[in-house]
Amino acid sequence: MAKKPLEGLRVVEMGTLIAGPFCTRLLGDFGAEIIKVEPPGEGDPMRVWGNAHKKGRSLWWTSQSRNKKCVTIDLRKVEGQELARNLIAKADILVENFRPGRMEEWGLGYKDLKNINQGLIMVRISGFGQTGPYRSKVGFGSVGEAMGGLRYVTGYPDRPPTRIGISIGDSLASLFGALGAMVAVYNRKVNGGSGQEIDVALYEAVFALMESSLPEYDKLGYIRERTGTFLPKVAPSNTYDTKDGKHIIIGANNDNIFKRLMKLMGRPELADDPRYATHLARGERQQELDEMINRWTKQYLLEELNEMLDRAAVPAGPIYSIAEIVKDPHYWARGMIREIQDPDWGTVKQPGVVPKLSETPGDIYWSGPGLGEHNQEIYQNLLHLTVDEINSLAQKGII
Repeated sequence: MAKKPLEGLRVVEMGTLIAGPFCTRLLGDFGAEIIKVEPPGEGDPMRVWGNAHKKGRSLWWTSQSRNKKCVTIDLRKVEGQELARNLIAKADILVENFRPGRMEEWGLGYKDLKNINQGLIMVRISGFGQTGPYRSKVGFGSVGEAMGGLRYVTGYPDRPPTRIGISIGDSLASLFGALGAMVAVYNRKVNGGSGQEIDVALYEAVFALMESSLPEYDKLGYIRERTGTFLPKVAPSNTYDTKDGKHIIIGANNDNIFKRLMKLMGRPELADDPRYATHLARGERQQELDEMINRWTKQYLLEELNEMLDRAAVPAGPIYSIAEIVKDPHYWARGMIREIQDPDWGTVKQPGVVPKLSETPGDIYWSGPGLGEHNQEIYQNLLHLTVDEINSLAQKGII
């Protein structure tokens, strides 16, 4: 059996909700040992987030904390802080998403920890970063999306900016955190580097994806605005109606693809018409093109329209709800819907692992554990505490 790609990498997580925990989940999917630290008695609020929960474990929790080992430590107590230091001393990576300064208050800042673990890679995810005038400002993913520029361009021009539908700011910060951790691990292992601190700000993770917004504003004074379903000057590329009241996305803005679409629509002459023949020309007649295509798509059911466009090699696809995703055979064939066993929920469907490695793929090994489920294993086997010492810590509320 091939080794897991991140096998042997030990990661301590001191995070709550999404930004920190999703970062470690990504590493855990590829075999890193994730030791999640939670406060005793209450745990991560994510345990009860979502539409339902059993025995203090929500369905979201089963996915967000899969492949992790969970221990409890009260980081507000001196004895708990010392226990955390002993744990971090044996780790490769520490991931935290507390408000900047909190870890330093506990004696767990990077400078403190580097004294006990020179090779430690510390991933710090926060609203506005560890430095700068907004350092102490409280920031959730929604605020990062707003101040990073994403919310401003999301929605319709005649309505206020809207949420994208998921906590994308948190997840983007998680992805950059995981990337930073792997870059630092490579530098340490291959280039002989030491440990380092990785500073990820939610608003910066969002801003990094804002395409050409900055240079276009810098040189042209152009400000992207909300445009609803279409991308200005890129046509045809929009959402179109179908006969059965559903919607399909069609992206035919490339010259050759536009020719194929016009042929399918029975209007091949339009592909050579100067009004539509080039990308710039189509961009100038965007509304006209969209109305023409929408009249055509409304003649067909979604399923038959999708099949026609596929045969014509025109990029297109239906707008799925989660109910439609679960029915799609491609998701199942690619392993993007997995069924795992959970002690409270029974068989639970979860998203598969991304990306897919040909020789050492990631996997889901178990669902999110109970609160403090791995206390005995970690404290006895890793930190070599005796049973009496562990029981004493539990009695004092340290774990």
